[in-house]
Amino acid sequence: MLHDAQLDYYGNHLATCSSDNTAKIFKVENSNQQQQQQQNQKLIANLTGHKGPVWQVAWSHPKFGNLLATCSYDSTVFIWKDPGNNGKWVKIKEHCAHSASVNSISWAPHEFGLILVCGSSDGNISVLSIKEDNEWVSSVIQNAHQIGCNSVSWAPSNIPGSLVNTSGGNVSDTMEKRFVSGGCDNLIKIWKFDDASSSWITEHTLDGHSDWVRDVAWAPSVGLSQSYIASCSQDKSVVIWVQSSSTSPWQKNDLTKELFGDVVWRCSWSPSGNILAVSSGDNKVSLWKEGIEGSWQKVGDVSDNN
Repeated sequence: MLHDAQLDYYGNHLATCSSDNTAKIFKVENSNQQQQQQQNQKLIANLTGHKGPVWQVAWSHPKFGNLLATCSYDSTVFIWKDPGNNGKWVKIKEHCAHSASVNSISWAPHEFGLILVCGSSDGNISVLSIKEDNEWVSSVIQNAHQIGCNSVSWAPSNIPGSLVNTSGGNVSDTMEKRFVSGGCDNLIKIWKFDDASSSWITEHTLDGHSDWVRDVAWAPSVGLSQSYIASCSQDKSVVIWVQSSSTSPWQKNDLTKELFGDVVWRCSWSPSGNILAVSSGDNKVSLWKEGIEGSWQKVGDVSDNN
């Protein structure tokens, strides 16, 4: 069973992972046949080494080279590198900070450096980063979610309102390390790095679901006035959380008043952050866009024929 598929930054490579304990990398090539542009995929790497199903793949920003992270039921996270010159992809790091399935991984915005956050069924969240001397270091947020953490997602580097702030100041003053997590305790938590203690602290806890939170997704931002987080759950609902400024409380908005037909497994924002894709256990994928006065409207469905 295929669990995840992600294009790299330029859309030139597609990474997939599945229940056969492997991840695969395909070269995406465009071809023009009968004046219709088509995309072909050529398998260029089969990444083996995990001892359980591989749940997610995540590409780093290209400024760090071609790096791919994979997480697995076997409690590990691998980081793979393309050596270039048509060489074989190699595993450069094996992250073993967890005692149960690692369910979700997310790279930080490149402005913060090479940092990967990992959420696990052991209830902990680990943060893996690389120092200037190329040494990997990690820290662990203990008991982040009772029973387990299902999903993690980084916030954009710019805080809300940073591009419309007229008070001046350095760009670095409007950057904060934050990410969101969702867990089996039915909660969404927002974590912020505290420079004073050099540790991650809970900035907000959002309670809006009646069952496990299966996925969380922080919307991309261009530094405008609002932040958006989407969360989906075992309770068949999707919630949009909105924060109007960095000092405002998060407001809960139901994506739709009606429940979905089955468990909602994943939610994903478009690169511009204005379209939300939602996938559920009934094999349906729908697209949503914010309408007037904050209401959300379905703008399309994705079928096997598209």
